[in-house]
Amino acid sequence: MLKRVEEMKKEIRERMRDGKGSVELQHVFIQDELTGKCRLFARVTLKPGCSIGTHTHDREEEIYYIISGTATVDDNGEIRTLRPGDAVLTGNGAYHSIENAGDEDLVLMAVILLYD
Repeated sequence: MLKRVEEMKKEIRERMRDGKGSVELQHVFIQDELTGKCRLFARVTLKPGCSIGTHTHDREEEIYYIISGTATVDDNGEIRTLRPGDAVLTGNGAYHSIENAGDEDLVLMAVILLYD
């Protein structure tokens, strides 16, 4: 299946997971378009100072892959700085949050895979 960028659904979520500001999600593929066990496959953009609040992943895992910008990630209690090319995996009951720690847009790919 080929999907052009203009066909991808975009949405803005305010204070996502009790985070700060707004988050733009560009859904590359939605769950109904996928045969595998994937709940989310999206390009995420956070403006400076915006964040996705702390949340837990039970019976699933989420991957953040940084495309551009600088992120501060709380990975189950460990605070880390991520830059382009870095990735973090959170799942199996662990929690995380992510914040744009820079002065330019933070752009990342987010993928949520289900365990069953």
